[in-house]
Amino acid sequence: MSASSIALLQTLLERAEQERDAAAAGLRQAEALVAQAEQQAQALTTYRGEYDQRWTTRFQQAGTPELLHCHRGFGQRLDQAIHHQQANTRHLAQRLQQARGLLLAREQRVAAVRKLISRRQAELQAMANRRDQRATDEAAQRAATAQRERHPMATPAR
Repeated sequence: MSASSIALLQTLLERAEQERDAAAAGLRQAEALVAQAEQQAQALTTYRGEYDQRWTTRFQQAGTPELLHCHRGFGQRLDQAIHHQQANTRHLAQRLQQARGLLLAREQRVAAVRKLISRRQAELQAMANRRDQRATDEAAQRAATAQRERHPMATPAR
Protein backbone atom coordinates (compact mmCIF):
# COMPACT_ATOMS: atom_id res chain seq x y z
CA MET A 1 0.00 0.00 0.00
CA SER A 2 1.39 3.35 -1.00
CA ALA A 3 0.51 6.86 -1.96
CA SER A 4 0.11 5.66 -5.56
CA SER A 5 -2.67 3.30 -4.46
CA ILE A 6 -4.40 6.28 -2.83
CA ALA A 7 -4.01 8.19 -6.10
CA LEU A 8 -5.61 5.29 -7.97
CA LEU A 9 -8.45 5.24 -5.48
CA GLN A 10 -8.89 9.00 -5.93
CA THR A 11 -9.20 8.40 -9.68
CA LEU A 12 -11.75 5.67 -8.97
CA LEU A 13 -13.63 8.09 -6.71
CA GLU A 14 -13.72 10.75 -9.41
CA ARG A 15 -15.10 8.22 -11.87
CA ALA A 16 -17.71 7.02 -9.37
CA GLU A 17 -18.74 10.63 -8.69
CA GLN A 18 -19.10 11.27 -12.43
CA GLU A 19 -21.31 8.18 -12.75
CA ARG A 20 -23.35 9.31 -9.74
CA ASP A 21 -23.77 12.79 -11.23
CA ALA A 22 -24.87 11.27 -14.54
CA ALA A 23 -27.39 9.08 -12.69
CA ALA A 24 -28.69 12.15 -10.84
CA ALA A 25 -29.14 13.96 -14.16
CA GLY A 26 -30.95 10.90 -15.53
CA LEU A 27 -33.23 10.91 -12.50
CA ARG A 28 -34.06 14.59 -12.96
CA GLN A 29 -34.82 13.95 -16.63
CA ALA A 30 -37.03 10.96 -15.78
CA GLU A 31 -38.90 13.05 -13.19
CA ALA A 32 -39.48 15.77 -15.77
CA LEU A 33 -40.76 13.24 -18.31
CA VAL A 34 -43.18 11.73 -15.79
CA ALA A 35 -44.46 15.17 -14.80
CA GLN A 36 -44.93 16.09 -18.46
CA ALA A 37 -46.74 12.82 -19.22
CA GLU A 38 -49.01 13.28 -16.19
CA GLN A 39 -49.84 16.82 -17.33
CA GLN A 40 -50.67 15.57 -20.82
CA ALA A 41 -52.87 12.80 -19.44
CA GLN A 42 -54.64 15.29 -17.19
CA ALA A 43 -55.10 17.71 -20.09
CA LEU A 44 -56.61 14.97 -22.25
CA THR A 45 -58.94 13.89 -19.44
CA THR A 46 -60.03 17.47 -18.83
CA TYR A 47 -60.59 18.02 -22.53
CA ARG A 48 -62.64 14.81 -22.72
CA GLY A 49 -64.89 16.05 -19.93
CA GLU A 50 -65.30 19.47 -21.54
CA TYR A 51 -65.98 17.86 -24.92
CA ASP A 52 -68.72 15.65 -23.49
CA GLN A 53 -70.26 18.59 -21.67
CA ARG A 54 -70.25 20.77 -24.78
CA TRP A 55 -71.84 18.09 -26.94
CA THR A 56 -74.41 17.13 -24.33
CA THR A 57 -75.62 20.72 -24.34
CA ARG A 58 -75.57 20.76 -28.13
CA PHE A 59 -77.58 17.53 -28.46
CA GLN A 60 -80.21 18.80 -26.06
CA GLN A 61 -80.88 21.66 -28.49
CA ALA A 62 -80.67 19.74 -31.76
CA GLY A 63 -78.65 16.92 -33.20
CA THR A 64 -78.59 14.52 -36.07
CA PRO A 65 -77.61 10.87 -36.09
CA GLU A 66 -74.59 11.73 -38.24
CA LEU A 67 -73.45 14.32 -35.74
CA LEU A 68 -73.96 11.83 -32.89
CA HIS A 69 -71.90 9.25 -34.78
CA CYS A 70 -69.13 11.81 -35.34
CA HIS A 71 -69.21 12.75 -31.65
CA ARG A 72 -68.92 9.13 -30.54
CA GLY A 73 -66.09 8.42 -32.96
CA PHE A 74 -64.08 11.40 -31.79
CA GLY A 75 -64.84 10.51 -28.16
CA GLN A 76 -63.51 6.99 -28.73
CA ARG A 77 -60.32 8.39 -30.23
CA LEU A 78 -59.97 10.68 -27.23
CA ASP A 79 -60.44 7.70 -24.90
CA GLN A 80 -57.76 5.79 -26.80
CA ALA A 81 -55.41 8.75 -26.53
CA ILE A 82 -56.10 8.99 -22.78
CA HIS A 83 -55.43 5.26 -22.27
CA HIS A 84 -52.29 5.45 -24.37
CA GLN A 85 -51.06 8.46 -22.37
CA GLN A 86 -51.81 6.70 -19.07
CA ALA A 87 -49.84 3.65 -20.25
CA ASN A 88 -46.99 5.93 -21.29
CA THR A 89 -47.07 7.59 -17.87
CA ARG A 90 -46.91 4.20 -16.12
CA HIS A 91 -43.97 3.19 -18.32
CA LEU A 92 -42.17 6.44 -17.55
CA ALA A 93 -42.90 5.97 -13.83
CA GLN A 94 -41.21 2.55 -14.00
CA ARG A 95 -38.19 4.14 -15.68
CA LEU A 96 -38.19 6.76 -12.93
CA GLN A 97 -38.02 4.01 -10.30
CA GLN A 98 -35.12 2.41 -12.17
CA ALA A 99 -33.35 5.78 -12.29
CA ARG A 100 -33.82 6.15 -8.53
CA GLY A 101 -32.36 2.69 -7.96
CA LEU A 102 -29.42 3.45 -10.20
CA LEU A 103 -28.73 6.73 -8.40
CA LEU A 104 -28.88 4.97 -5.04
CA ALA A 105 -26.41 2.34 -6.25
CA ARG A 106 -24.08 5.04 -7.58
CA GLU A 107 -24.26 6.97 -4.30
CA GLN A 108 -23.46 3.81 -2.36
CA ARG A 109 -20.45 3.19 -4.59
CA VAL A 110 -19.15 6.72 -4.02
CA ALA A 111 -19.59 6.26 -0.27
CA ALA A 112 -17.80 2.90 -0.37
CA VAL A 113 -14.84 4.30 -2.31
CA ARG A 114 -14.60 7.26 0.08
CA LYS A 115 -14.62 4.90 3.03
CA LEU A 116 -11.92 2.76 1.42
CA ILE A 117 -9.78 5.83 0.79
CA SER A 118 -10.25 6.90 4.39
CA ARG A 119 -9.21 3.46 5.65
CA ARG A 120 -6.18 3.35 3.39
CA GLN A 121 -5.12 6.82 4.49
CA ALA A 122 -5.53 5.79 8.14
CA GLU A 123 -3.43 2.67 7.49
CA LEU A 124 -0.73 4.72 5.78
CA GLN A 125 -0.75 7.17 8.69
CA ALA A 126 -0.51 4.32 11.19
CA MET A 127 2.44 2.83 9.26
CA ALA A 128 4.15 6.24 9.20
CA ASN A 129 3.52 6.66 12.93
CA ARG A 130 5.01 3.21 13.67
CA ARG A 131 8.01 4.02 11.47
CA ASP A 132 8.51 7.35 13.26
CA GLN A 133 8.11 5.67 16.65
CA ARG A 134 10.66 3.02 15.70
CA ALA A 135 13.11 5.70 14.58
CA THR A 136 12.56 7.68 17.77
CA ASP A 137 13.03 4.55 19.92
CA GLU A 138 16.24 3.66 18.08
CA ALA A 139 17.57 7.21 18.43
CA ALA A 140 16.72 7.21 22.15
CA GLN A 141 18.42 3.84 22.57
CA ARG A 142 21.58 5.09 20.77
CA ALA A 143 21.58 8.25 22.89
CA ALA A 144 21.21 6.23 26.08
CA THR A 145 24.01 3.89 25.01
CA ALA A 146 26.26 6.84 24.14
CA GLN A 147 25.50 8.49 27.46
CA ARG A 148 26.31 5.31 29.40
CA GLU A 149 29.59 5.02 27.60
CA ARG A 150 30.52 8.60 28.54
CA HIS A 151 29.44 8.24 32.15
CA PRO A 152 32.43 8.23 34.54
CA MET A 153 31.20 5.13 36.32
CA ALA A 154 30.99 3.16 33.12
CA THR A 155 33.20 0.13 33.09
CA PRO A 156 35.84 0.15 30.42
CA ALA A 157 35.30 -2.20 27.57
CA ARG A 158 37.74 -5.15 27.62
